[in-house]
Amino acid sequence: MNNTYTDLVTQTFNFPQEGFEVKDAYLQFNGLDLKALIDKYGTPMKLTYLPKIGMQIRKAKKMFAAAIKRHHYEGKYYYCYCTKSSHFSFIVEEALNHEIHLETSYAYDIEIIKKLYARKKITKDTFIICNGFKQKPYTSRIASLLNSGFKNVVPILDNKEELQQYKRSVKVPFKLGIRVAAEEEPNFPFYTSRLGFRARDVLEFYVDKIEGNEDRFQLKMLHIFLNKGIKDDIYYWSELNKVINLYCQLKKICPELDSINIGGGFPIKHSLGFEYDYQFMINEIVGNIKKACKRSNVPMPHIFTEFGSYTVGESMAHIYSVIGQKMQNDREIWYMIDSSFITTLPDTWGIGERFLMLPINKWDVEYQRVVLGGITCDSHDYYDSEEHINEVFLPKIINGEPLYVGFFHTGAYQDQISGYGGIKHCLIPSPKHVIVGHDKNGKLVDWVYAKEQTAQSMLKILGYK
Repeated sequence: MNNTYTDLVTQTFNFPQEGFEVKDAYLQFNGLDLKALIDKYGTPMKLTYLPKIGMQIRKAKKMFAAAIKRHHYEGKYYYCYCTKSSHFSFIVEEALNHEIHLETSYAYDIEIIKKLYARKKITKDTFIICNGFKQKPYTSRIASLLNSGFKNVVPILDNKEELQQYKRSVKVPFKLGIRVAAEEEPNFPFYTSRLGFRARDVLEFYVDKIEGNEDRFQLKMLHIFLNKGIKDDIYYWSELNKVINLYCQLKKICPELDSINIGGGFPIKHSLGFEYDYQFMINEIVGNIKKACKRSNVPMPHIFTEFGSYTVGESMAHIYSVIGQKMQNDREIWYMIDSSFITTLPDTWGIGERFLMLPINKWDVEYQRVVLGGITCDSHDYYDSEEHINEVFLPKIINGEPLYVGFFHTGAYQDQISGYGGIKHCLIPSPKHVIVGHDKNGKLVDWVYAKEQTAQSMLKILGYK
């Protein structure tokens, strides 16, 4: 008796699960009929399912509300979207439909803020948290927002010199934050993050440069972000508690300080075996902050987060066709896809990221171990392991329709890193981009946001006019 791909998945995981189920041997993604979309638009295809963004935001807000209620926490919670995860207007505006705030990373982000305000998607009361090591084009744009009445724009100081630029250019009272440099994990090549102030320098900087200038600017926020994300281990709790304790020290001499920003870092599902207790982590974060404040007898701060991948990551899929099979030796069977991993999912190549990979069809067919190959001439253009196992299994290719393969929860950073449009390795074109969302009447509709890139568009960039 042959084991089908359905047998493999159901024996290995609890399946179906949220966002994924199989009907008539075809995979459904958040209830979407993927085969129908493939028949309509073809492959390769990038697919964005906008309603997932609101689902993620509501889930986080609900969990923070539960933790605040459980601990009788006296501060408020503010959800910010980290725009660098995906800057597209349809992403940012969908997120803003759910009463959130924004975080920026570079000067051009501020131009997006101006557009959003002109479209009435944000107000001058919306919190705009401005991170990053800032050059003059960035600080001057921040100053312009502040001078025009955006009272909740909060530049987060990354170094001691940055404050001088606002002192020269901002003409109204404004709020400040300070980023505290986190210690990196022991396996990281550096001891301390390049971003932010050394923790031991913050108190002295406040006393020397900020205290006494409250009529011009006030320190309102301490900010921390850990590269490894929000995880239940000694490293995370140690670094978080350093900032909480620093807040308690500062609060005693800086009554204006009222917020802690813990950045982003919630993980998303990159495997059907993914397990993460979001509510437990939120309960612990809120509880730790409250305990430290009670111990130091200082008011509890408002809590800000800057979720990027968590907000948008699970809203996207990349779908390919297997266009050929190659047996290169006695062990390795290659399935060649109609695109490139390097150009469409650069994190698989650059940092060895593993996404949730599943076939769209042929769930009732016997499976085998394979390696997926892209169509560039680069030997690194391949995908050979999943997050839960160092192998890839997919249905065997038999007569009939092609095998379609989906990489899911790919919505964060991939377009930003690969460069949307533009020139790609080996001139492999960017796939068509299809969006699924609700129209004005609440009906679910799909449309093409961008067609597959053409040879003419590339040649123009390269100067072959």
